[in-house]
Amino acid sequence: MTDLSLVTLFLYFAGMLGIGFYAYRNTTQDVSGYMLGGRDLGPGVTALSAGASDMSGWLMMGLPGAIFVSGLSSAWIAVGLTLGAYFNYLVVAPRLRVFTESANDSITVPDYFENRFLDKTHSLRLISAIVIVVFFTIYTSSGMAAGGKLFESAFGINYEWGLYITASVVIIYTLFGGFLAVSLTDFVQGCIIFIALILVPAIAFMEIGGAAEMQAVLQGVDKNLINFFEGTTIIGIISALSWGLGYFGQPHIIVRFMALRDVKDMPVARRIGMGWMIFSVLGAMATGFTGLAYMMAKGKLISDPETIFIELSHLLFHPLITGFLLAAILAAIMSTISSQLLVTSSSLAEDFYKVFLNREATDKQQVFVGKLSVFVVACIAIFLATDRSSSILELVSNAWAGFGAAFGPVVILSLYWQSMNIKGAVAGVFVGALTVIVWIYYPLENGHHLSDFVYEILPGFILSFATIIIVSKMTGGASDEIRTLFEKMLLSRAQ
Repeated sequence: MTDLSLVTLFLYFAGMLGIGFYAYRNTTQDVSGYMLGGRDLGPGVTALSAGASDMSGWLMMGLPGAIFVSGLSSAWIAVGLTLGAYFNYLVVAPRLRVFTESANDSITVPDYFENRFLDKTHSLRLISAIVIVVFFTIYTSSGMAAGGKLFESAFGINYEWGLYITASVVIIYTLFGGFLAVSLTDFVQGCIIFIALILVPAIAFMEIGGAAEMQAVLQGVDKNLINFFEGTTIIGIISALSWGLGYFGQPHIIVRFMALRDVKDMPVARRIGMGWMIFSVLGAMATGFTGLAYMMAKGKLISDPETIFIELSHLLFHPLITGFLLAAILAAIMSTISSQLLVTSSSLAEDFYKVFLNREATDKQQVFVGKLSVFVVACIAIFLATDRSSSILELVSNAWAGFGAAFGPVVILSLYWQSMNIKGAVAGVFVGALTVIVWIYYPLENGHHLSDFVYEILPGFILSFATIIIVSKMTGGASDEIRTLFEKMLLSRAQ
């Protein structure tokens, strides 16, 4: 890796810090401004921010690597995620934007749950906040570790230094610029990711010699690479598609919908967001296919298929462009880190500090605690990431299912079912999370687990959904006061 690539990369870092400074100068230093951007995001920023914070390094490395190894049969997860994202925009986003504002201007997801069900015991808020803080701290740690490994593998820089560089930039712009900085940097990072995932496969395709040459090479490797059903089963396909259920319960994604300036902008945001996602996913898949064809045609070997994007960036481009392309991987990683870091710190400030420690906290005090929480959570995440032999990455691989099963059914039913009550919501969160844990860790014969056969989000989501309905009905349903609030929210939605 040449110095020119590093120059490009550090220009990218400078740009992110510049956006953070701009956001700091233009963000009102109250709770809504720092933690939700004052609910003033445009549809383009909302859409690309949601997309970039969602995909992480999976889009740039995981999906291309899977296609490189197995072909189209690995694309079912991408199909499931695309469908899930679309229905998230259609089913959850519009009502959540209106309901959270109507429910006492709720700032966080736990805050919305409490206000939606008029819960004076704070039980649902507390349980939800604990889940968010624990899992997102681990999630954040994984992202920082990925940044360190990228610096190590692509630039030859010591892992710890790469970890500290990645973390420092994210901490600075998140701490000072808050939600606006995170959203604006996500928007820019989403644009970088989009360009990179179009540019790399396009140049590789031309280098191979076109469609006929590429098809000949791929068929010489394995004619089933372009078969969606090769090596799959009905259960396997359903399991892969069920990844899409996770979208309904991801706090760092749905909080973007809460921040949109006007619910009338939601259709535009949906079109932009889905267009970005579809082209980016297709670009990632094309990177896997063209990467395999290029490596075979040129007689080159690759030790880790998930680094195919990095390898193509080295082989096909000038070092300045290579630096830009590698910045796209960092963009995917950093956009997720910053989003999860802000959601975690917001929960600590709004759901713990204000509710349990200082109920009379001013906006200034809450913003200060939020910023302090960004720093503290980041430090814990960095500490966890320094242990490269830890099981963090294994735990994070299941966090998507945990959030989806615990929060997804609660979010959907809270927006559409008037008779849901607080007892049903608490039971749903508990059953969803517990089912995922049991599905992952309950031992079967020969060292297998239930998750080896069916992705744990599917049983977790179904059981949580059913539990909410059953418990709510068995405990008398919603009170008249909650029903009145729900009708008020629907009226706000209609307006």
